[in-house]
Amino acid sequence: QVRLVESGGGFVQAGGSLRLSCAANGRTFSTYAMGWFRHPPGKEREFVAGIRWSAGYTYYTDSVKGRFTISRDNAKNMVYLQMNSLKPEDTAVYYCAATEWSGSVYSEGTYAYWGQGTQVTVSS
Repeated sequence: QVRLVESGGGFVQAGGSLRLSCAANGRTFSTYAMGWFRHPPGKEREFVAGIRWSAGYTYYTDSVKGRFTISRDNAKNMVYLQMNSLKPEDTAVYYCAATEWSGSVYSEGTYAYWGQGTQVTVSS
């Protein structure tokens, strides 16, 4: 129903910045919420950031607060994750996710649609 494509990942040194983008294709972008999750090597996938239909409602995991910023442009069917002051522990595959229903933005189960992921590697 909804196709999500992430881009913007890459290699960066600690302290650097990256901006991830997620494009929604194939339908009108009318989701209630969008989220970013990440899957570090050898660890479980975890919530990073979320944003409701109203851009005034944003949510972050504690480890990225003050460093990452999630935003969305509904007119362009896009969601972004600006990542500053990157740390080696931020290294992971980052996934964009979307839901058309209400629920907790923190929960993987809320999101019905997932992108393929984009690799972010932060060197020390």
